Amino acid sequence: MSARFQELDWRQTPLGELVLRRRWDPVFDREVHEIKLNDEFLMSSLFTVSEVEMAHLALADMPAPLDVVVGGLGLGYTARTVLENPNVRSMLVIDALGEVIEWHRQGLLPGGQALAADPRCRLLHGDFFALSRSAEGLDPDEPGRRFHAIIVDIDHSPRHLLHPDNADFYQAEGLRRLADRLHTGGVFALWSNEPPDDEYTAALADHFAQARAEVVRFHNALQQRDATSTVYLAKAPG
Repeated sequence: MSARFQELDWRQTPLGELVLRRRWDPVFDREVHEIKLNDEFLMSSLFTVSEVEMAHLALADMPAPLDVVVGGLGLGYTARTVLENPNVRSMLVIDALGEVIEWHRQGLLPGGQALAADPRCRLLHGDFFALSRSAEGLDPDEPGRRFHAIIVDIDHSPRHLLHPDNADFYQAEGLRRLADRLHTGGVFALWSNEPPDDEYTAALADHFAQARAEVVRFHNALQQRDATSTVYLAKAPG
């Protein structure tokens, strides 16, 4: 294998073939980590501005101490940004792919070992959506636990889902359950790769005290144009 491209790990999972690879990108002149599931790119370190900004937006002006849930570990950019906030007391990161959690713990991803070793961080192999439906809530070790922020980056958008079973999370009953998992004034933040969806923002407003969609802009050097992602933010009643 060439020095410009290296397959770091390959796993057969119930969802299909999962591959972690590292390559040198001549356009960006830097090393890039990518995770593929079958033929689809799940994650890439080329574009991480919106993942980082989502954590900043979710925790902005929130007082200490903060207990946070991150749904979707991925390459760890959102989780690491959460831990940069000195007001964060604890962070529970839930990911359906145990292999991704292993890659962080083994140091196959930049910053992964430091993230896993942080005493405030707990990495949980589990189905975030199934936990959100359960009567016990998101933390199996503490049934009924509430959080100050729930930050989610799993599906491509509220309409473009990785699995159709996730759909109820974005609908009325799922949003009601989600609001119940937050402390008074707590924040729900959701990443989307698509433009703001007015219908989804309105659905959030039906179950939260405040709801808005923030467009995050960044430069895409591959296409020589600006690109955007959306971060939805909703504040629990209180």
